Amino acid sequence: MNARVLLVEDESLVAMMVEDCLVELGYEVVALAGTVDDALAALQRAAIDVAVLDVNLGGTPSFPVAEALEARGIPYLFLTGYDRSAIPEPLRHRYGLQKPFRMRDLDRALHSLQAAGSAAGTGSEGDAAALR
Repeated sequence: MNARVLLVEDESLVAMMVEDCLVELGYEVVALAGTVDDALAALQRAAIDVAVLDVNLGGTPSFPVAEALEARGIPYLFLTGYDRSAIPEPLRHRYGLQKPFRMRDLDRALHSLQAAGSAAGTGSEGDAAALR
């Protein structure tokens, strides 16, 4: 079964590119959200295995989405134009890739994230180690 992905990105061209990459890598994008509210709603209605979050959604940080994912034990990573220091310390272990990125780097980051989640159950400590 393909991993079901929540993609949170507000720039439509970037969202389309990342979605295409995810599909090409074998993932199923079950929800695409451009706002915090849309992403939180998607979490309520869709079965999500992993999420990819942009940090800045039209001037609003995606951190409430990250916190909701943490609470549900769903692994995720930030895919952002910002560096690691733009992410609050409690969520910094989820820093994944800086834009622009290579598709193989996205594939590697998602595989590491999922492998760590499988090895450690659904805890975030294993996920954190995979992204360091």
